[in-house]
Amino acid sequence: MALTPNLRLIAWEITRSCNLLCAHCRASSTAEHAPGEFSTSECFSVIDNIVEVGRPIVILTGGEPLLRRDFFEIAKYATREGLRVAVGTNGTLITKRVAARLKEVPISRVGVSLDFPSANLQDRFRGMPGAYDAALKGAKNAINAGIDVQFNCTVTKLNVSYLEDLLALALELRAVAFHPFMLVPTGRGKNLAPQELEPIEYERVLNWIFDKQIELGSRIFFKPTDVPHYMRILAQRNHPDNKIMRRASQPEMNVLTRGCLAGTGFCFISHTGRVQGCGYLDVEAGNLRAQDFADVWRNSPLFNRLRDISRIKGKCGVCEYKAICGGCRARAYETTGDYLGEEPYCIHRPAGLPDESKRSA
Repeated sequence: MALTPNLRLIAWEITRSCNLLCAHCRASSTAEHAPGEFSTSECFSVIDNIVEVGRPIVILTGGEPLLRRDFFEIAKYATREGLRVAVGTNGTLITKRVAARLKEVPISRVGVSLDFPSANLQDRFRGMPGAYDAALKGAKNAINAGIDVQFNCTVTKLNVSYLEDLLALALELRAVAFHPFMLVPTGRGKNLAPQELEPIEYERVLNWIFDKQIELGSRIFFKPTDVPHYMRILAQRNHPDNKIMRRASQPEMNVLTRGCLAGTGFCFISHTGRVQGCGYLDVEAGNLRAQDFADVWRNSPLFNRLRDISRIKGKCGVCEYKAICGGCRARAYETTGDYLGEEPYCIHRPAGLPDESKRSA
């Protein structure tokens, strides 16, 4: 039996409720309370079971996680059990008081979503007037409280031309990291499918990210997300400084280990306890209403298939970068219905691809 891989990171959707109506939302979140959320005590039990597996970083996300009245109880319990806790938020609810409480937990990092560098565009995309100003204020409150802040943005045709401006804003505010997410059209994000970048544009953006990381070094850490072929870019360009570039503070939060981590070093837990390889891969690995987390992580048939890279099909299956990239399993699933299919947004032609396939591609 293959060894169970080290669990590095969990994204836990502790609520699906949200105060915004973002155009790209994976969860199609609304202000309505979604039935089936775990109670406080049930959340504690999940945490107890997670630590049986290891000490991963746990990202409390949503929806908007700060809408849960017991958010701080859950976060403190997790840190007392030895877990490093981060928060994925839209930033609009982080007042000075909330920021002080986040620091007290202590929250290791706050990820604030910002997709446009101007109020009119951000507010329209996020579905609420004032969302831009509130997010910036929240980020500043967290930074002033001594919490590391990263900026997350979902890159589409709508905002790709603003990446330089978004990066400049992140640097101005002293963010420690910049995470460009490449759209996987799920949930409400399906309506944005026509705005998804073309594969050649993905390649240009990934090379821009690489160039900026080399240029800025330790000033800020870039982690492209939902785009595992960035690992291939790193290998191909083979820059002498092409090592993991980490901030001096909390380097374990800034690490690139492999492209697709679904079911290998990472998993997602939904508000109802559904465990998935990631939030975008809508295939159930198990459910914490019926199983312990440790059992799902170690024994899920889905996870065991994802861990066996010999199962990957198409050009990804013969790619020389398969071990470090793996292709986006969620994007393959959304495009083909097969989570082991080839990554549809990678332009690389593997050396092992038969000539016949090259001619027909």
